[in-house]
Amino acid sequence: MTAPSTAPAPPSRGGRWIQQWDPEDETFWKETGEKVARRNLLFSVLSEHIGFSIWTMWSVLVLFMGPEYGLTPADKFLLTSFVTLVGAVVRVPYTFAVAIFGGRNWTIVSAALLLVPTVAAFTVMEPGTSFNTFLLVGLLAGIGGGNFASSMTNINAFFPLRKKGWALGLNAGGGNIGVPVIQLVALAIIGASGGPRVLLGIYIPFIVVAAVLAALFMDNIENVKNDTGAAKDAAKDAHTWIMSFLYIGTFGSFIGYSFAFGQVLTNQFGRTPLEAAYVTFIGPLLGSLIRPLGGWLADKYGGAKITLYNYVGMGVATSVLIAASMEKSLALFTVAFVVLFVLTGLGNGSTFKMIPGIFQNKALAQGLQGEEAAAYGRRLSGASMGLIGAVGALGGVGINLAFRQSFLSYGSGTGAFVAFLAFYAACFVVTWAVYLRRTAAKAEATAATEANPQFSYAEV
Repeated sequence: MTAPSTAPAPPSRGGRWIQQWDPEDETFWKETGEKVARRNLLFSVLSEHIGFSIWTMWSVLVLFMGPEYGLTPADKFLLTSFVTLVGAVVRVPYTFAVAIFGGRNWTIVSAALLLVPTVAAFTVMEPGTSFNTFLLVGLLAGIGGGNFASSMTNINAFFPLRKKGWALGLNAGGGNIGVPVIQLVALAIIGASGGPRVLLGIYIPFIVVAAVLAALFMDNIENVKNDTGAAKDAAKDAHTWIMSFLYIGTFGSFIGYSFAFGQVLTNQFGRTPLEAAYVTFIGPLLGSLIRPLGGWLADKYGGAKITLYNYVGMGVATSVLIAASMEKSLALFTVAFVVLFVLTGLGNGSTFKMIPGIFQNKALAQGLQGEEAAAYGRRLSGASMGLIGAVGALGGVGINLAFRQSFLSYGSGTGAFVAFLAFYAACFVVTWAVYLRRTAAKAEATAATEANPQFSYAEV
């Protein structure tokens, strides 16, 4: 039982810096921590949600861009690839920004910055605009992808280890759901014969609201500020890069398919933009909603186990997609694609749960205990999440480029799905070999338990 401590008073709604924060202390958590953490989680989700919508707005803007815009299918896949790339790259500095400026302060700034790509797209979205101009404005939308990294790093510091799977899953799921929301809004606008500028105009006031609410209700945590060595330590740790590889398979798939689903339906199956919009939101919606469940299952059964089984399911769904693509079965293709979306969301939750557990167990293996071990785990997991999120998002770039090449070479997405199937098989092998193989787990667990009996390698 943790010794009782004096819980500091919650911060005022004006100052916004919390000097002491110890969520692993049960007394502190019950008296003060949980209420403050949940409040920050709520408004973090809102800002991240808007960020995801702005990042992925080009997945629906390209559906508005008919023949009069003069863009080929390859042009559109290239455009969405570059948008995804920027969203992946900016995740690294966005992670560091939380430590430098504070979680609340950076949420305000990152939310307000979303006005730049939205207003720019509103200005140029019309026939006759050059492809290079669309490409440049699309690159600006990539900053919306950075909001995920800063939000996850910030929320990771607010919650105790036993709650991280649920909290991070809810935070990420609430953000991910920005993808189907903007697709639903686009569906309504296309159905009402509206144009892309209507869609963009709707989001401008919501961006302002998200920034204002972050300023009014969020907090900064002092003890996660200015830890410049954490990123270097995380970058040197092999588990950061192993988890990055696995996250390419889960989140990289989610964001890549979110950009590509509508284009595949229109180019391979001849669907109109309205017909495509009727179904494209379903996969991202279900994938976003199920992400917290993936975190909860990982909390209960172990992230590595859930991730392993999830890759089996992703492989099966992808095999069905290959068959449906070759048989030109739209119904089977659509159902299998939605199932694959659901599995990407489930895997997103389980893989991110693994990250704090891995570094917490490394701390215990080194003989650290109590708050010292928790602080070590928070420090490295928070830093690694930005790197893992950035590398994982690069999977979305690969998916769009693979689709582009597949359509150029074969006139369909079948070749791309074969490549994805091979990659999921590799992810399965890595998960098993590193985190579940008995000989590896036994060797590391034996050494770890000699240093600290609390260590449990298999529970990551």
